[in-house]
Amino acid sequence: MESFFRLKQHRTSAKTEYLAGLTTFLTMVYILIVNPGILNAAGMDWGSVFTATALSAAIATLVMGLWANLPFALAPGMGLNAFLAFTVCGMMGYKWQFALAAVFVEGIIFLVLTAFNIREAIVASIPDNLKKAIAVGIGLFIAFIGMQNAGIIAPNPATAVELHTFKTASGSYAPIVALLGLIITSILVVKKVPAALLIGIALTTFIGVPFGVTVWNPEGLKWAPPEMSKTFLGCLDGLSMIRSSKDWFDFMVVMFTFLFVDMFDTVGTLIGCAVNGKMTIKDKYGNTTIPNVKQALFADAVGTTVGALFGTSTVTTFVESSSGVVAGGRTGLTACTTAVLFLCSLFLAPLFCSVPSAATAPVLIIVGLYMCSPIAEIDFTKDFSEAIPAFLTVAFMPLAYSIADGIMFGVISYVILKLAKGDLRSALKPATLAIFVLFIIKLVLNNTNLK
Repeated sequence: MESFFRLKQHRTSAKTEYLAGLTTFLTMVYILIVNPGILNAAGMDWGSVFTATALSAAIATLVMGLWANLPFALAPGMGLNAFLAFTVCGMMGYKWQFALAAVFVEGIIFLVLTAFNIREAIVASIPDNLKKAIAVGIGLFIAFIGMQNAGIIAPNPATAVELHTFKTASGSYAPIVALLGLIITSILVVKKVPAALLIGIALTTFIGVPFGVTVWNPEGLKWAPPEMSKTFLGCLDGLSMIRSSKDWFDFMVVMFTFLFVDMFDTVGTLIGCAVNGKMTIKDKYGNTTIPNVKQALFADAVGTTVGALFGTSTVTTFVESSSGVVAGGRTGLTACTTAVLFLCSLFLAPLFCSVPSAATAPVLIIVGLYMCSPIAEIDFTKDFSEAIPAFLTVAFMPLAYSIADGIMFGVISYVILKLAKGDLRSALKPATLAIFVLFIIKLVLNNTNLK
């Protein structure tokens, strides 16, 4: 372990890495239930998607751990799975095979872009203050996700969101269980108890039993992997469904939507988690970047391509990876631990799926706190051409419910304000300007008939 992952060099230990990997897994295990549920609305078989989700997550995360030696985990991303089910298959009326074909082509394009260092250049070209703002924005975003998953925050037609103090609209006591868990986890963190986040998840899970929030094997799952045959290679069938010029236009728009959101979600998450873990380095041009970033981006591209073949939506780096970083994970051993647990989940689904969202919500909220620390390094008073883009990046991530949109408004405002200031050297960097153009294209695509 020491020679392969260089644990001492990263000032960590195997025990710390194992616990960090387990923490990461427990904060993102919900995807094994949520992703099949969403894609089932598109007509996809629940059991097949469950197996595809676990396998694609395990493969992509193993690539991240073994090749990139980074502690980040990957799985089919939230948001794009809903886009596939409710927009492509719902509003647009296409079959799920058509949508998975777009995901498959996107994955191939990502492999090419990564091989030619284009995605690596994008990471390096994002200004330093925006990198710090991305970490802060993700912190607020992940805390909001935790509150939302537990039902503490709920939709309100008049004010967008509202607070559920004791019960959700369905009568669940999940909010109060999550708040009790937050108090317990916070005390453990204050007392500097080892593995505080993991202990917090376990204790909150037990607290949820008398409240009816923790339910053993809620889906009635079996102790064996469901067959994947009903979705396997369905993406290849989808390519044959493209016949008319309208189909081709819709296919390209769908594919590029997957491409843009996945690209900048992944880049944003990698930057945010690396900044939070103080893992960033300087490249030969003096730009702040991530060690082994090319290999990390390959993990994402491989996961997306393999996931489409297996039968699931776009695979991306999960913001919940930051929980493992906060728990001390610094090497690929953390990611490998998470990957092995995803493989085990194929046989232990009843166990893992019994951990409620209310138990992982306190960890996500605490992780949000940790990720907000880089905000102290951003000067909001001297240079407003730096401050405004940083603020917009932070604000748009939780409010627009999108890491990609936060980066988009940060980069667009950065280039415009630098031009207005006359700082052409910053505004006209080729890579930064290229990202600016890409985001302008994304805004145009957002106003096509997909809306």
